[in-house]
Amino acid sequence: MSGAGKSILTAGLLRLLRQEGFRVAPFKSQNMALNSYVTLDGKEVGRAQALQALAAGRAVSGDMNPILLKPTGERSSQVIVNGLPIGDMDAAEYFRNKKKYVPDILNAYDRLSKDTDIIVIEGAGSPVEINLRSEDIVNMGLAELVDANVLLVGNIDPGGVFAQLLGTVNLMPEKERERVKGLIINKFRGDVSLLTPGLSMFKEYCDIPFAGVIPYMDLDLDEEDSLSDKLRERDGFLYPDKVKIAVIRLPYISNYTDYSVFEKTEDVELIYTQDKGAIAEADLVIIPGTKNTLSDLTWMRKKGLDTAVRAAAEKRTLVIGICGGFQILGRSIDDEKGLSLLPVDTTFVDEKDLKQVEGELPAIDGVYECLAGRKFIGYEIHMGRTHAGCGTYRVVTKESVLGTYIHGFFDGPEIVGGLLRMLYKRCGINKAVPQIESRLLTQEKELDRLAGCLRENLDMDLVYRAIG
Repeated sequence: MSGAGKSILTAGLLRLLRQEGFRVAPFKSQNMALNSYVTLDGKEVGRAQALQALAAGRAVSGDMNPILLKPTGERSSQVIVNGLPIGDMDAAEYFRNKKKYVPDILNAYDRLSKDTDIIVIEGAGSPVEINLRSEDIVNMGLAELVDANVLLVGNIDPGGVFAQLLGTVNLMPEKERERVKGLIINKFRGDVSLLTPGLSMFKEYCDIPFAGVIPYMDLDLDEEDSLSDKLRERDGFLYPDKVKIAVIRLPYISNYTDYSVFEKTEDVELIYTQDKGAIAEADLVIIPGTKNTLSDLTWMRKKGLDTAVRAAAEKRTLVIGICGGFQILGRSIDDEKGLSLLPVDTTFVDEKDLKQVEGELPAIDGVYECLAGRKFIGYEIHMGRTHAGCGTYRVVTKESVLGTYIHGFFDGPEIVGGLLRMLYKRCGINKAVPQIESRLLTQEKELDRLAGCLRENLDMDLVYRAIG
């Protein structure tokens, strides 16, 4: 199922195998996610594949995720093939057409194979959605296409893991079941000896061996799943003496990994919220990226959140918009009126901007002058063109409001350190801002820790036999 931990376990296996001296690469033929990443050559892939590429020690490639679906509505998605958008499709249209993309998937896989010893493939959701099996190009259907053996992962945290595993295996045709070489129980909390009798008893029902029981780990790694615990909405803050950051939980929120640095920072409380009171209480309000800017702007108005954000700006609360949030803060988006907190106008065009960016912020007057000249590195993913006066953006400010298209804006220690020093001062926190580690270094350390956990808890002899 979604949320079993496939993305993270794939990243951990890649890091472990890389440490063993193999040339490795991730692959996910079809991904559905609103968190994405841009490669050096301007291709868009799922954020999970970017993390997995980091684990593998290689540059992110569009070949690692040849099909990416980015939901734009309840039944529609933007379809991205080989890193570039080809248009929007509803679910039924995509289902009818997706077999057409098998050559793209196999060509990407073949290119990736040329300089790789081991490819670790991540599936998607459940491999036994029996009504969808005939058109499967991401789970057992893909395993058959590339002749791959399979490890099946179940999440024990919500309960029912033995039923998950047995039911999944029993719904597979025999030829698919033969590919499953090991079962993994993930996110186990407590004394594993209490689970051991269940592992033995399970042999009465299923002859596939267990490859390991992975303990629950509190990992500071980028996620892409809309089921992420961090996206649970909160109506208010718990710690009045901390810096309070409210990220508006938009229906089509994207790239929420932009704010991960704040979640582990001492004296900072970050929440995702749709509550007007929380916005009024916050020291920093963030309008995040969105895959459907106009729909989310309409939603904000229905909820009264537009008024709450304007009120926050009027009392000089810091307000920052990233990507779609930047567009919302402007005067207009096509023919739709924005919040008019920044002197910019956005028009939508057919061509998508996909690029990595780095440099130094320009001179900034006023509240954000502490950020002037600080280095940034990140990436841009947007359909809109935003104009400020006679020029275009990099960072636009007006009083306490700031907007930018740069995803990863807070990942560098210079910018987030300067911002936190200002917030500490505003909030009367008489402490030095803790040393801010770059997001890249944090994730490298966490991937090593994850690999160590897998090495300790997986039957690596079984894994190597499955690899062949």
